Parts: sequence; structure tokens; C-alpha cells
Amino acid sequence: MNNVQQQFKLTGKQKAALLLISLGPEVSAQIFKHLREDEIEELTYEISNCPKVMNEEKELILQEFYEICMAQEYISQGGIAYAKEVLEKALGTEKAMDILNRLTATLQARPFDFARKTDPAQILNFIQNENPQTIALVLSYLNRDQSSAILSALSQDKQADVAKRIAMMGSTSPEIINQVERVLEQKLSATVTQDYTNTGGIESIVDILNGVDRGTERTILDALEMQDPDLAEEIKKRMFVFEDIVNLDNRSIQRIIRDIENHDLLLALKVASEEVRNVIFKNMSKRMVETFQEEMDYMGPVRLRDVEEAQTRIVATIRRLEESGEIVIARAGGDDIVV
Repeated sequence: MNNVQQQFKLTGKQKAALLLISLGPEVSAQIFKHLREDEIEELTYEISNCPKVMNEEKELILQEFYEICMAQEYISQGGIAYAKEVLEKALGTEKAMDILNRLTATLQARPFDFARKTDPAQILNFIQNENPQTIALVLSYLNRDQSSAILSALSQDKQADVAKRIAMMGSTSPEIINQVERVLEQKLSATVTQDYTNTGGIESIVDILNGVDRGTERTILDALEMQDPDLAEEIKKRMFVFEDIVNLDNRSIQRIIRDIENHDLLLALKVASEEVRNVIFKNMSKRMVETFQEEMDYMGPVRLRDVEEAQTRIVATIRRLEESGEIVIARAGGDDIVV
């Protein structure tokens, strides 16, 4: 049996382990940061049981990985039909179909793929009269810019309801997804997963709200505070995190520093990134910077919980100053332009 035949008899986990070995420890360590704990354990086991890898085997694994990445890129650019056409020209029909079959067997195209290539105004025409749950499902699958534009264009009585449903959404059955897809387009997108699909959730609505104009955001959050105060508070917490302070202008940062407790700022800066520290120190006097640096040096170890609580209080101050109009957090939509 030659190396080519042997390579295609390997399992997916064995191929992944060989790929990581071929890429080397530094690159593999970066990849591990994006994997779940159980995936890391499984791959570590496979790596530890891998025999010595020949150069020819490394090349075969890397070539297969490159071809699949190339196919994924083509699919994202123009769909499976486009990927098939390009790959056939580059590699021949048989090789192209082999790559696409292996790819789509494990990585199914996301539902509503056709909608992500459609103008938001056209999608709005399809869904604006649908029930809020249907609208929430569709927006959960679109990209952020599309979802933000559509949410902003909905009537105010629907905006908060839809936002809440996105935040509370969990698993949705493939049958319901397929039904909604058929409403939007007669043809289903290329490949629809047959597993229950997780979409929506807090992170989804936070991402969408970060893309809407300030007026729409305020309307939705005000309504949610009346309907579900805990949910509204959780969304607000995640819309601006302590590290986002680097995106504020100098005047706003100086205003924030005046309103927060020095102890909270010391705790927050103790574990902050160098970028965050530099932005904060840039907006302090030289003497204040020296004082902070000395106190941080003498502070010693701090509990992560204390740091998180301090950062939460700082973020609450930032939100309060924004609500009162004393600072500006840049948003999409143009109503936060400062002149």
C-alpha cells in the first residue's frame, strides 16, 4: 500500500493530529486556543500515539488541508456551484468533486446562505409582516450589518420583542428552519444541517445592537428594561466591556477617570493589556501615572473576582456617563458623529 492510499485510510482525528505535528508546536499552540477542552484532549491523545511522520506524509496532509481551505474560501465567495467551477478548472472534475464531497460531509453550509448575499431592504420586505419569532430566527443567521439594518427599520413595537427573542433563542429544529427558508426563497440553500442548530442568544443580540444607531438601541433597551430587567442589564453589560475603553476618545477617557474610584482603576489595570494601560496612562498627569505604577507594583496578587467586579463598576460608570451625554461611544448609523 503506497503512502497516498494509506493517507486516505486515516481518520479525521488522525489527519488533524498529523497536521498539527507538521505545523509545529508554536502554530499548534495557537490553534489549541480556539478548540474546546474535549477536542484538545482527543487531539493530544492522537498526537501522542502518532508514529514518526515521513516528509512525504506531511506533504500529503498539508496538501489536503490546503485544498479544503481553498474550497471553503471559494464557497464563502460564491457558494458551492462557484467553488465547483473554480476547483474543476484548477484540479479537474474528479479531484474537485472529491474535495467538495469531503468538505460538505462534515462542514454543512449554513442555513439562509442565499439571504446573506441579499440587500437588507429586500429581506425586510419579505419578513417585516412575519411574526417576531420568525424575524428573530432570520436575523440570527444573517451577518451583523444586515441584521442591524433590518432591526433598525422594523416598527418600534416589534424591535424590542424581536431583540428579546434573539437573546432568548436556543436550539431550533431543522424542520422549522427549512420552513422559514422556503418562505424567503423557493430553493433551499445548498446543504442544510440535519442536526439541531444553535443560534441566537445574548452574544447574537449584543452583536446586532452594536451595529444599530443609538436611537434604535435606546428604544429597544428601554422596552426590554420594562419587560425583562435582568435580560436588559445582561445585554448592556456585554455591549461595552472594560477593554473597549481603548476605542474612546481622550476627552471621554479623562472624564471617566475623574468619576471612578482609584482603587477600582488600580485593580482593573493590574491585569489589563498593555494597550489599555497605555491609553489610560496617556490621559493622566505624569505624577498620577507614577503613583499608579508604584501602587500596582506594591499591590501583589489580586483575586480575579475582585478585578472583574472593579471592571464591572467602571463599565457601569461609562454607561452612566454615556446616558447623560457627557461622553460618546461611537455607534453605527451616524447619530454619534461629534463635530
